[in-house]
Amino acid sequence: MAGRRWGLVAGYAAAVVVVVVTVVPLLFVVLGGFRTNGQLNTDPAGLPGPWVWDNYRSVVTSPDFWRFLGNSALIAVLATALAVGLGSMAAFALSRYAFKGREAVYALFTLGLLFPLGVATLPLYLWLRQLGLLENPLGVAIPEAAFSLPVTIVILRPFMHAVPGELEDAAVLDGASRLGFFWRIMLPLSAPALTTVAVLAFVTSWNAYLLPLLVFNDSAHFTLPLGVATFQSQYSQDTARVLAFTALSMVPALGFFAVAQRRIVGGLTGSVKG
Repeated sequence: MAGRRWGLVAGYAAAVVVVVVTVVPLLFVVLGGFRTNGQLNTDPAGLPGPWVWDNYRSVVTSPDFWRFLGNSALIAVLATALAVGLGSMAAFALSRYAFKGREAVYALFTLGLLFPLGVATLPLYLWLRQLGLLENPLGVAIPEAAFSLPVTIVILRPFMHAVPGELEDAAVLDGASRLGFFWRIMLPLSAPALTTVAVLAFVTSWNAYLLPLLVFNDSAHFTLPLGVATFQSQYSQDTARVLAFTALSMVPALGFFAVAQRRIVGGLTGSVKG
C-alpha cells in the first residue's frame, strides 16, 4: 500500500510538472499581450495592471493577420482532405485485401513515421520547382498530406481490420460492391478513427513552418507560423504586440484540438484494441 501511495504521489507530481512546463509559457504569452512594453521591461513575469486591449485590437484589425489565417486554413483543409481520403483507401486495401507483399507495404508506411521532413528538404524543393508548385498552396498541402499518410494508415488499418468479415459478406449478398461497402459501411464505422487522423493532420499542417518557408517567398502566401515570424521581425521592438499576435495565432489550433480531444482519444483507443 505504501509503495502504491508513493507511486500515485510521483504520478501526480509528474503531471503537475508537465502542466506547469506547458501552461506557464502559454499564460506568459497571453497575459503579455495585455501589457505595455514598459510593464514588460519593469516586471516581465507580472500580471497586467492595468489591462491593455490595444495590442489585441491592433492585431485583430490587421488585414495581414486574417490573410495569414486564411492561407493556413486553406492549406490545412487541403492537406487534411488528401491525407484522410488517400489514407483511408490505402488502409482499406491493406486491411481487407490479401495480396503478396501486403505486410511489406504496411511496414514501409510504418517506417515513414521515422522519416523527418528536414531530410527531404532539398529533393522536395527541386521536385516542387520542376512541377511548378512553388508559390502554390498545393506545393505545401500535397507534401504535408504525404507526411501525414503513415500515421493515418497506422491508425486506420487496425480499425478497419476489426470490422467482421461477415458484415462484408452480407453487404455483398445485398448487392454492394467493394467500393460500395467501403463508402457506405466501412467509412461510417470508422468515423472515430477518421476524426482522429483528421484532427492530427489538420493540427500538424496548421503548425508547419519549414515546408511553407521552403515553398513561399511572397508574403501574400504566408501561413500563420510564417506570419508570426514576419511580424516578430517587423515589430521586434514592440514586444507586447508581438505577444498578442502570437497568442491569437495559437487560438485556432488550440480550440480545434480542445473540441476534438475526446474523439482523438476514442480513435486511438479503438486503433489499439483493433
